[in-house]
Amino acid sequence: MAHPQTSDFSNDATRPLHNGQMPGANGLRKSDLEDGHRGEGLVMIVDKRALERECLARGLVEHNPTLRVSAVGSLDEIQHIAGEAEPSAILVILGSRKVSDQSGRAELAHFIAEIGAVPVIVVVDSDEPAEVLAALECGARGYIPTSVTVKVAAEAIGLARAGGIFVPASCVLALREIIHSSANGARPLAGMFTIREAAVVEALKKGKANKIIAYELNLCESTVKVHIRNIMKKLKATNRTEVAYKLRQMLL
Repeated sequence: MAHPQTSDFSNDATRPLHNGQMPGANGLRKSDLEDGHRGEGLVMIVDKRALERECLARGLVEHNPTLRVSAVGSLDEIQHIAGEAEPSAILVILGSRKVSDQSGRAELAHFIAEIGAVPVIVVVDSDEPAEVLAALECGARGYIPTSVTVKVAAEAIGLARAGGIFVPASCVLALREIIHSSANGARPLAGMFTIREAAVVEALKKGKANKIIAYELNLCESTVKVHIRNIMKKLKATNRTEVAYKLRQMLL
């Protein structure tokens, strides 16, 4: 496996956490190289924030005790892992960074190209379809929004390791709503709302409650309320009823 150069994704050199235990200086316990399954099932987490990466590592191991996890603070620390322990998947935690930004896209694409055949999965705060598509275009084998549970993250890792590609259901649903709106000639709304707001707009037009919208779009109810407030501002409406009325008028 080729090893990437130091990356701006993360730059902390904190010692990695492995399977819930602090390893030796090389990032792995000695038993990891002597268990007869060298590197098999090893998942690496890359995040400069020690608390977040260790919490995720522990959560994944608690969900699946057979999973072996090594958490490191920067991409270049991967080169300290012995060749016999080549990871079966790498999670790159981007947090609030935008994959669609030119610098972020170029950096991710370079790392994925350097890492070779090992599937790379990005973990990002946003679940906007544009961000998901940007990550997939870079070669990522999975896109995990931070709004999902550890169980979903574990399933996404398993899918990527098996050769599949994981994308959040909320992204697929948002794209479905956009395609549906376009098919019905909803052109007056183009450019007014973000992709996520457009999905919420479609739900509001159908009179769905906030809890239902949150469930169907895999969002927190508080996030749905924020989107509704933004929609109301853009339409200069004071309540949901006025939002629905103005939307109908725009589509006539």
